[in-house]
Amino acid sequence: MILAASAMLPGAAQAQGTAAPLIIAHRGASGERPEHTLAAYDRAIDAGADFVEPDLVVTADGVLVARHENEIGSTTDVADHPEFVARRTTKVIDGVELTGWFAEDFTLAELRTLRARERIPQLRPANARFDGLYQIPTLAEIIALVRAREAETGRTIGLVPEIKHPGFLLTQGHDIAALAAAELAGAGYSDADDAALIQCFEVGPIARLDGLTGLRLVQLVSASGAPADRPDRPYAAMLTPEGLAEVARHADVLGAELSLLLQPDGTPAPLVAAAHEAGLAVHGWTLRRENQFLPTALRRGDDPAAAGNLAALWAMLAAAGVDAVFTDNPAEALAARR
Repeated sequence: MILAASAMLPGAAQAQGTAAPLIIAHRGASGERPEHTLAAYDRAIDAGADFVEPDLVVTADGVLVARHENEIGSTTDVADHPEFVARRTTKVIDGVELTGWFAEDFTLAELRTLRARERIPQLRPANARFDGLYQIPTLAEIIALVRAREAETGRTIGLVPEIKHPGFLLTQGHDIAALAAAELAGAGYSDADDAALIQCFEVGPIARLDGLTGLRLVQLVSASGAPADRPDRPYAAMLTPEGLAEVARHADVLGAELSLLLQPDGTPAPLVAAAHEAGLAVHGWTLRRENQFLPTALRRGDDPAAAGNLAALWAMLAAAGVDAVFTDNPAEALAARR
């Protein structure tokens, strides 16, 4: 029988008195397959991940698709398509000038002609073996995969989509927050007990989503900077007791960078307890095995692409009381959890 969704939502581990954070496959098993491909999500499900995380952008014809950014030049072979040379352009997105190709300038049919590529081949050369094999998936296809694998495995597999650049995309005519809420509702994800959450770094969209869906909402925060829609409100101000109380008015979960959750010596930082006190569950992002992404003390050797001590960092996060952890390496995270 499929596990009741409410029993495996982030936050449930703490409520049940365990120290085992739930595992969210960050863009799928992106340490083993090119990110945001059906192959990466399927690999994560095979490993036993509790949730998969698709980042959502939108096509010119209003279809939600999975890419880490709306700029697709670094994760597809679009530059190799002469028919799209003229689509290369420069945009200012959240205050940053970017030149490339953007998903919102392509129809879904046009995106279907592209193939995914590994985003960081210098660190993950094994993933580059799969370049050219996979299409950009739609949210509908990811949901269909999850539903099929739930039927096959008999377990609940959750979704944690992140809406990307909603303020910018609204200026382009796309209300990605409303699109995501509507599509998830149409697929049966609409209540707090359903195995889906929506997350965003911007503040306004989380407040809007609080009125558009009954799903649990995740306010993402970084160790530096400020939300694109609130440059006057640094993330640091959102992490004070007063700031956390304000976040909790609309969000159910705080999704925080790992450096905010641990002290430099690996002991728990005060933020986890403070967020729990405010009524927020805590997600940590992102656990990766490569030395480049690990604290110096947990690295093995000098090669930035070599595998360091992921298990030790997992143990620190579990000891800190984190409710769920995003990871590019769900199989290794599952082994550490066991």
